[in-house]
Amino acid sequence: MALRRLLLRYFPPGILFEYVEGGESKTRSVDLLDLRPDTDVTAVVEEIQKREPLITASCLEHVIHLIQRLQEKLGEKQNHKFSLFKVLRTHILPLTNVAFNKSGSRDKIATGSFDKTCKLWSTETGKCYHTFRGHSAEISTLLATGSMDTTARLWDLEKGEEVATLNGHSAEIIALSFNTTGDRIITGSFDHTVVVWDVGTGRLLHTLIGHRGEISSAQFNWDCSLIVTGSMDKTCMLWDAVTGAHIATLAAHGKEVLDVCFDYAGQRVATASADGSARVYNAGTKECIAKLEGHEDEISKVCFNPKGNCILTASSDKTARLWDAATGHCLQILEGHADEIFSCAFNYEGDTIITGSKDNSCRIWH
Repeated sequence: MALRRLLLRYFPPGILFEYVEGGESKTRSVDLLDLRPDTDVTAVVEEIQKREPLITASCLEHVIHLIQRLQEKLGEKQNHKFSLFKVLRTHILPLTNVAFNKSGSRDKIATGSFDKTCKLWSTETGKCYHTFRGHSAEISTLLATGSMDTTARLWDLEKGEEVATLNGHSAEIIALSFNTTGDRIITGSFDHTVVVWDVGTGRLLHTLIGHRGEISSAQFNWDCSLIVTGSMDKTCMLWDAVTGAHIATLAAHGKEVLDVCFDYAGQRVATASADGSARVYNAGTKECIAKLEGHEDEISKVCFNPKGNCILTASSDKTARLWDAATGHCLQILEGHADEIFSCAFNYEGDTIITGSKDNSCRIWH
């Protein structure tokens, strides 16, 4: 093996190795999910060296420098104030979901709507790249799409064509998420279950059974070891993503849990509820570490920024709010939509936000 170059991954923190083996170019990564601004870098490098033969004496100082850069990024203070940049009139009917592509190279937005289509947009020009059609009922999630017609579909984003249809639920699919590597996908349904699928074959791997109400949301953590689910039964559940075993139930909300998510490192869980509040939990201890209270109506969407120190919520009170993830303090209120906000998301860098509303528009905030 011959190392070609080392690259940084800021969110979540890690180092990417580009190398040549047997004449073929390959890439692999070392995750540094526990890295903190005060972490002993020398000790971290020593641990990496034990399991990574690509780190030789000649590149040791460079590795130390890269990890120090990651620490500096993690230590930056969050003081960015967002303002409205652009309004996209995206669909003829209300939006159900919005999302950025995961790459930091060029931002694209995907939108789903009650008009039964999913669209891919440019954030800078507002140009629509593709309109994905094929479902027989409203689309409720994106990239891969899950529908009220009880199926999920996988799409080729370059060609705008359908790749596969996943059949297995007995009721509407209203939650869907890929894992980090893109080889697994989970779907949550009104049938009270979550299904784990193999993307390559479309095969059903696990059915997660335990909730006593419709599933509202489901997501993998970064290293694909855990799944978090939210339900109309007012609870959030953690599951082993490999075996499908139930790990814990988090029950702190007074009404339905409408959305759940992990931070990028998979160390914290956030929940959003119809009771108008959100909660932040330690994924390891299952302890509630912050309460986010201030919205005047139910919260339909919650997400962490890439660094994990801020949380974004979208509410039926027509506003989105930014919160300090550690204290639950409200940092900013994003106002302007004329109706309920169904969805919200950060881009890869965390310096752009999108919100999607029942007013048929998508707003971009810088």
